[in-house]
Amino acid sequence: MAKTFTLRDAGNSAFVPGFRLVDAELPNGITLRTAIGGPRYSRKRPLVMLHGHPHTHVIWRKVAPFFAKDRLVILPDLRGYGDSSKPESTPDHRPYSKREMASDIAELARGLSLPPFDLVGHDRGGRVGHRFALDYPEMLSSATFIDIAPTATMYERTNKEFATRYFWWFFLIQPEPFPEKLILSDPEYFLRRHIAGQLKTEGATEEPVMQEYLRCYRDPRTVHAICEDYRAAATIDLEDDASDSGKRIRCPLFLVWGAKGTVGQLYDVPETWRGKALDVRGTALPCGHSPEEECPHRFEEELDAFLMSVP
Repeated sequence: MAKTFTLRDAGNSAFVPGFRLVDAELPNGITLRTAIGGPRYSRKRPLVMLHGHPHTHVIWRKVAPFFAKDRLVILPDLRGYGDSSKPESTPDHRPYSKREMASDIAELARGLSLPPFDLVGHDRGGRVGHRFALDYPEMLSSATFIDIAPTATMYERTNKEFATRYFWWFFLIQPEPFPEKLILSDPEYFLRRHIAGQLKTEGATEEPVMQEYLRCYRDPRTVHAICEDYRAAATIDLEDDASDSGKRIRCPLFLVWGAKGTVGQLYDVPETWRGKALDVRGTALPCGHSPEEECPHRFEEELDAFLMSVP
């Protein structure tokens, strides 16, 4: 018997003002913890925002209420992260591929009966967004990727500086259980050190939010899922990208990156995407890896201007 889409209420969000938590049970068997806010019916398109590592949907807490004033805003935890499902993996890491993660978002959008929407993805969420834009172009009006260059490009251009700054790209992909055991020996140290190295704005992650991220990171299933996410990025995701090398993102693509961060300092970000999309725009903001946390008002202004420019 085919499974159906169902929503279970999970109460008010403790971190995103005005948002309600639901557990979206998808037909593929995955459950996505999702925060939803804003009017169900609006003249403006819905906005789906995807977090990255090591975060959850809570990373959007400073900016999501602004956009929810006049549009529906959907903030899922990606599979493997937060309070979403953490399925068993396979030797080829396919269950944590960006293609499978993108399929979750497609199932969520269908279940919520969303019209073509705007998608924003930060970090890993941007990589899911890239795959989503290739696999489900009819579902998107626009895409925004935050502080990333394409995965294949970053691996192809790896040098000593990148490998030093982004050490976890090479640590987390090691065969299990090596990275899992090392992280779980002191998850708080690893998490705090990782976030401190990425952000360039003091106090951008408040202590209660850090504790929420840590609550999730202390779960061995989460740590394993995160490692599988990165293992997939270094294997099956590259294969999927290579097989689709002729495809381009058809909707307008907006790029936002931190001028003080690794991506902004090592890459000409728009240049890295011009071979991947038909319409590329972008801007740097005065921050590190997480503009939505570090300079939220500037982020709101830039993203809102872009969204308003898309017919």
